[in-house]
Amino acid sequence: MGGIIGSESREVRIGHSLSEAEQQYLAKRRETVLQCLKQHNILCSKDEVPNIAVLGSGGGLRAMVGLLGSLSQLKEDALLDCIMYLSGISGSTWCMASLYKEPDWSTNLKTVKHNITQRLAEGSVRWWEMGHKLVKYYSEKHNFSLTDVWAALIVSKMVKEIDEHTLSEQRGKHTNDPYPIYSVIDKQCKYDRLNTDVWFEITPDESGYSLTGAFVDSHYLGSQFKNGEKKNDQPESDMLYLQGLCASMLADMEEILKALYHLIMKIQETIQENPTLQPPAAQKGCQVLLALLELNLHHLRKEDTEGHVETINELLKEMEETNQENPTSQTPAMEKGFQELLRLVELNLHHLRKEDTEGHLEDINERGSSGTSSPENQMTSGGTVSETDTVTLPVHSSFLDMLEGQNFWDKIWITIIRSIEEVLHWIWGKTYNFLNEMSVKDVDPSVLLSETREYEDTAAILNAPYFSFLRKERDIDLIISLDFSEKDPFKTVFTAAKICKDLQIPFPEVVLPPGEKKKPKDFYVFKDNTKAPTVIHIPLFNEINCKGEIEKWRKRYATKRMNYSHNDIRDLLEKSGSNIKSNKENLLKEISYIVTQKQSFTNLD
Repeated sequence: MGGIIGSESREVRIGHSLSEAEQQYLAKRRETVLQCLKQHNILCSKDEVPNIAVLGSGGGLRAMVGLLGSLSQLKEDALLDCIMYLSGISGSTWCMASLYKEPDWSTNLKTVKHNITQRLAEGSVRWWEMGHKLVKYYSEKHNFSLTDVWAALIVSKMVKEIDEHTLSEQRGKHTNDPYPIYSVIDKQCKYDRLNTDVWFEITPDESGYSLTGAFVDSHYLGSQFKNGEKKNDQPESDMLYLQGLCASMLADMEEILKALYHLIMKIQETIQENPTLQPPAAQKGCQVLLALLELNLHHLRKEDTEGHVETINELLKEMEETNQENPTSQTPAMEKGFQELLRLVELNLHHLRKEDTEGHLEDINERGSSGTSSPENQMTSGGTVSETDTVTLPVHSSFLDMLEGQNFWDKIWITIIRSIEEVLHWIWGKTYNFLNEMSVKDVDPSVLLSETREYEDTAAILNAPYFSFLRKERDIDLIISLDFSEKDPFKTVFTAAKICKDLQIPFPEVVLPPGEKKKPKDFYVFKDNTKAPTVIHIPLFNEINCKGEIEKWRKRYATKRMNYSHNDIRDLLEKSGSNIKSNKENLLKEISYIVTQKQSFTNLD
């Protein structure tokens, strides 16, 4: 058993064994699996019950609906109760979050499935709700990052709800369901090539590094720790944030800027209807921010920006006139904020025209806020932050000065501006490090020294959650890999095999019949005589269910799609379900074979 750090709170656990809570859960689940096997005339003792895991790959809404269809068909074929574990990344976690919101969902899956499909096809989240959620994230969290923005503005729009339940609330409510595991990766470990430390799992009971054996109570994931002791409580992240964290591979700078732009538009419409909500000077300043966002969106798309430049110049002129007409409504902080906005616009214009910006940079840096992070610590999607971005941050801080301490409207504007700053930093999934200043034998020292870590979508390395199942302690016999990837449906299993070879983790050899990489079938079995688990691999779109039209179906359900109609959902449920339905006997055959193997080992002992 692993040692416990912190004799009173027992929140951090170092060791490779499964948590007590998971062990107790599995003991109950094993009884369910035993009875399910018996229904299919597969007879064995409790000790011979196979550990079967279903994993769902990433793929946005396609993965969400695809996993729902697959699990629904497993239920119809009376196979769902054979499953011990369910794990997902990215879009598959959206399905899991929707399912596990319902206690013992697998006993009432038909109704749960109907409710989810209705919500996806007809539901909506208002911009006002998104804005409130964004403000709540910013107000309550020490480590606000782009994951909060992504979850509040994009993921909520795609899954059509703001789920404020927490993962730890699920403890003890799913005794009839497979044990859930959500997977992400440690971003810094990925960049530092720390291949064993990179894999991070999140369960209702514990969260931590799967292969190196360091875990924290999931309720306290995100709280501040030092040497294994909790120093500062942070509210547990809700399920909306978790969905954003697991699916951050979809993150796109343009989508985030567009979402912020539309949020500002909606707020402005409300202010126009109720002009007393904010002073005229602040309203004009916010219009400039809106125009700047639009300008940068066009620049990002490499579209003509000259017309937008003229619009911004007109707004600046109007802002100056408003200030002159309402001198009493303008504080020194507002004056400073507007001056900095003017300089920011000038700098953007010079940068977009590829003119020399050195003088403007020096001018703004001299006036910039001293509280802004240093440029060398800032990142964008392309690496280090650009010259233009380094001065945008202090300008934002100056603009915030004139809003500070005012009403809730100002909190929204502050949060929006901070969100724009996070776009410039390009920081995702920032979380306090529960291993900070601890001594852990198998964890790299660079991890232990950092106060915070950044987590992101596992798809940045591998578009499937294999490594939570490849922990020796889970003793998985069979992995059913449901692959919802957009392009190559075998990339996940080939990549997993390669990484396992490098890390010396048992995994079956992956060999495809000639010609099937581009024309996949609907069912593959990879196994060998080692201690590796058997892997059943099921591509979503294949020659069997698409009848020569695989590309047509892939294009219809492209990952970038953010909405599905009733017809889209119905057809995708049918396609994913057919892969299970057509292979029920093949699944039972492999399960039966594994039980026979376990029985033979038992007899040898």
